Amino acid sequence: MLTLSVWDDRFTQDVIALWNAEAVREGYKELTDRSFGEIFRTNRYFDPENTFVLLDGGSVKGFACGCTGDDLPLGDAAGYITCIMLAEEIRSDVHFGTMLDALEKRFRALGKKQADVLFFNPMMLPWYIPDTPKHEHNNAPGLPVDGALYPFLLSRGYAERTREEAMYLPLAGFAIPEEIRTKEASALADGYAVGVLDPDSVHGVPDMLEKLNNPLWSKEIPQCLRDGVPVVLAACRGVAAGFAGPVIRQENGRGYFAGIGVHPEHEGHGLGTLLFFKLCEAFRDIGTDYMSLYTGKSNPAKRIYEKAGFRTVREFAIMRKELEG
Repeated sequence: MLTLSVWDDRFTQDVIALWNAEAVREGYKELTDRSFGEIFRTNRYFDPENTFVLLDGGSVKGFACGCTGDDLPLGDAAGYITCIMLAEEIRSDVHFGTMLDALEKRFRALGKKQADVLFFNPMMLPWYIPDTPKHEHNNAPGLPVDGALYPFLLSRGYAERTREEAMYLPLAGFAIPEEIRTKEASALADGYAVGVLDPDSVHGVPDMLEKLNNPLWSKEIPQCLRDGVPVVLAACRGVAAGFAGPVIRQENGRGYFAGIGVHPEHEGHGLGTLLFFKLCEAFRDIGTDYMSLYTGKSNPAKRIYEKAGFRTVREFAIMRKELEG
């Protein structure tokens, strides 16, 4: 007979073994003692009362984790579902339901009005990009639509609010095409320079970032520039008009991608395209193996990524259910 238990550290090794047998089959990266601790146990949002194991006698057959935090985006109203995983031999809607009910009950007890699966979740689950030599992305922004949990959540009243596409490009053979070089020459004639520019020669970066209204960019990009980390910049006669980057090769060979932004007053000059191609070139030049990123299915920027050679490798659903009292 299966029984449900809240988290106890004695389950750690069995959960890691279950993850490496089942979650890895769905494309997630293997867990080690260290990575389990970093993602779950020592995460400041980890809640033992919101983490459950399904037991068959003393054997762990299921693992579910959710998290909450009033300081998280939507955190005053939402609980986040991180994962629900079952051993293949007991995988069924009944057992998925047992674990989902436990998560939702905990969310309600904490006063949450909705359950969400989305990219704001601070428990980031790395996954492998299909058909690559274990190239990985550091976070799943939602629920993979090719996984077992996705149809179950749909059947339990979770609505798919949007879908994120994961895109990928190996960089060894990347080159800026002549069409983009022509755009660069046209922009240069209009007074724009785009590339890894000397930050001391570009003024107004904080003002430009303020106009883009992204608090993370406003914090991260100036800090990178102060620390000497390269950032691809667009400047109009020495005044910041946009950015892409920073240019950081991660330990796994991936090019870290924070985003692209163009000052509203400088739109219409093709700067977004130039910034992105220059970023790919800068990554290639420092020996970065590949880039991966997410974009909405209807995001116009997707055309830029495709023009650079990116292809969609997986899709993730952003989901929500309103919780009744």
